[in-house]
Amino acid sequence: MEKKKKKALVLFSGGLDSRIAAKIMEEQGFEVELCFVKLPFGGGCCNNMPCIINFAQTSGYRLHVVDSTKDEKFREYVEIIRNPKYGCGAGLNPCKDCKIFIFREGKKLADSVGASVIVTGEVIGQRPMSQMKKALMFDDEMAGLTGKILRPLSAKLLPETDYEKSGFVDVDKMFGIHGRRREVQMKLAEKYKIKYPSPAGGCLLCEKIYSEKLKMLFEYSKDLKYEEILLLNRARMFKKKGLVFVGRNEEENLFIMEVAKKLKWKVFFKEGVSGPSVVYDREEDSEFAKELWEVYSSGNVEDRKKFSEWKVE
Repeated sequence: MEKKKKKALVLFSGGLDSRIAAKIMEEQGFEVELCFVKLPFGGGCCNNMPCIINFAQTSGYRLHVVDSTKDEKFREYVEIIRNPKYGCGAGLNPCKDCKIFIFREGKKLADSVGASVIVTGEVIGQRPMSQMKKALMFDDEMAGLTGKILRPLSAKLLPETDYEKSGFVDVDKMFGIHGRRREVQMKLAEKYKIKYPSPAGGCLLCEKIYSEKLKMLFEYSKDLKYEEILLLNRARMFKKKGLVFVGRNEEENLFIMEVAKKLKWKVFFKEGVSGPSVVYDREEDSEFAKELWEVYSSGNVEDRKKFSEWKVE
């Protein structure tokens, strides 16, 4: 009878480092499965699902997506943003709480699929705050996973995990990468014939303007919906009686109208007339929405100033 392979679950960000981590584990004889935690505000190296799916399929890895933009998982994540246990960065980014959330989701999935090792592509010093040695060990401890998170790209610079101590993985085939330069990773990408995206996107919660809009949304909407969040960085935002969003171009106009349909919000636009789409949630703002349509259709920048007291930016 064929011996069953050991299984590794890679907490997959979509970027180069987590792709290499998966290949390292495969090279060590593990059956590799990927766990991508889809977050409402982004945060991974790659939030392009077709790109992530393509890597999994071409590599022969099973991909699991933990979708935190829906239902109870969404509400749980929003509560982390509202009340982070370990504080925030410059915006509303609760980096430690977020990492612990991802690790705990990874642990549940690892138990479910029978993975013996939990792996990340993290590199010491790549991010000056969240990826220093002390911070990495803190994340492991708070997630209840001390000694259970393997970081093969920096393993030689970190305390031994339980897997290394027991000889379950070969530490000699791990690396001691440190810092933000990626020469070693790029050479490994050539070795493993990995195609990878340029770092892009990132977490919207780190952006000051976006965070201010989100604070306003938190205060306004006690039962927050994911679709409301989608509007924040895709249109001009106003707050009068309720929330009003004004599109800035054809793409945004179509997008916010589609979101409004899902939310059952009102829409103001004039068929066949050049101008923005205006979406709003309260009937009391119908006249205000019409006025916004008129002023943003006219192209008169001076006239827009009288609406500045309601603009959220």
